[in-house]
Amino acid sequence: MLEEIINERKTNKTEADNILDVLLDIQERGNLQLPLTTDNIKAIILDMFAGASDTSLVTAEWAMAEMVKNPSIMKKAQEEVRKVFGEKGDMDDSSGHGELKYLKLVIKETLRLHPPVALIPRECGEKSELNGYDIYPKTKVLVNAWAIGRDPNSWKDSENFDPERFLDSSIDFKGTNFHSIWCWKEDMPWNSYGYGYNRASPCTITVPF
Repeated sequence: MLEEIINERKTNKTEADNILDVLLDIQERGNLQLPLTTDNIKAIILDMFAGASDTSLVTAEWAMAEMVKNPSIMKKAQEEVRKVFGEKGDMDDSSGHGELKYLKLVIKETLRLHPPVALIPRECGEKSELNGYDIYPKTKVLVNAWAIGRDPNSWKDSENFDPERFLDSSIDFKGTNFHSIWCWKEDMPWNSYGYGYNRASPCTITVPF
């Protein structure tokens, strides 16, 4: 099914670009270190919809669980959501999500303590040395995001749920901040899909309480 969609998109190009158009354009230019194959594109699309929705649900559940355990945090999140959407009147209006500054901190802290993917698989691109060990190209490595997020050497009161630790921090789930929370290697166009869902879910649930 995905291959049919890709072939149709290649044949009938439109002016409006979407994520598939971007990937096909990258494939056509062929200027990557590793070629972007059609199978790669299918895997990315599948991951985006299947993976992003599942991990977003897990994150939303953990965020709600932590807020229930911490009523003061729940209260702040509720007040912010009511302030933003009380004026707009439509909680499905995504234009208000950018104003949910405190809820963004809640999501960051949730991802720190409860990464949906605890072990992130990567492949070594060139020969490296780490702690005296030689790591050769094509070696599969696992980044332990769960342990990184709870490392007491990096986080004060690492086991406590404290969204405000991110108030004056540049650490984000975009980019390569592996010392903070699990993330994509780059700021990809689809990164906001799961994040927007993560904000919308706790936002919808917190108001009635």
